[in-house]
Amino acid sequence: MGKIIKISALSLVGLLALLVVALDIWGFATLGSITLESNPAIDEDANKVVMVFGATGSVGDGLLKAAVEDPNVDKVYAITRRTSPRIEAGVASGKVVLRMHKDFTDYASVSDILGQVNTVMWGLGTTSIGVDDATYTLVNVDFPVAFVTAWLAARRDAPMSFHYVAGMGTDANGDQQWAREKGRTENEVAYLAQDSGLRTFSYRSAFVRPTSEQAGTLHYFLEALLRPGSLVISAKELGEAMLEISARTTTLKNGTLIDNADSIAYAKAYEERIDKR
Repeated sequence: MGKIIKISALSLVGLLALLVVALDIWGFATLGSITLESNPAIDEDANKVVMVFGATGSVGDGLLKAAVEDPNVDKVYAITRRTSPRIEAGVASGKVVLRMHKDFTDYASVSDILGQVNTVMWGLGTTSIGVDDATYTLVNVDFPVAFVTAWLAARRDAPMSFHYVAGMGTDANGDQQWAREKGRTENEVAYLAQDSGLRTFSYRSAFVRPTSEQAGTLHYFLEALLRPGSLVISAKELGEAMLEISARTTTLKNGTLIDNADSIAYAKAYEERIDKR
């Protein structure tokens, strides 16, 4: 009996290893559709004021970290229902302004600051697991669409960029409700931004590894397995990719979809540019 269990366990490990290899091969072969300009024009004022949603989540925490550490960012607004150690540290440093917010379909309480904002990092969302369709749509569609509508009512002059974390598999024509709804958000915010100074971007990321302060051994193990196929990015790197894309104001058009390999490439370009300062 013990021998059978051992053989079964080894078979399972082997199958999982094959699956990882197959995923990495698929990612390496298919991801990365954008060719980065080697010497792009950079607008260093494009990220002067950044607003982060979902900053207490594992993805949003990394977006906030990237914004706080960017030398070209003067101010970061954290719009949230609750605070976190990173938000509190940012507030103490003077770079982060915390605005407690409850109703994410109504932005009247932050209307006084919307006209200042250049870049919005939207990491707010909920999983489809255990969530009814109506709630999923409210959080992942209605919240961001309501925000972009309010933002454009307050400001329409470039530079403006809205960065939406959709996730790999998002597809407005897909079979799954979650994929269709996030795809609908991509389309609706891009439509709203037409004929304005706003560019919207959607990040169809795979596994987003939390920041070093939140990540555990399992996160780093999964990262090591999935890096060869460009199927993993750290939350901070994702934020850096957003900042780089914002700064390249004359390149990507409104509504561009960014896959995981593209995000990795933009994060690398960002780090190289900042290191040269």
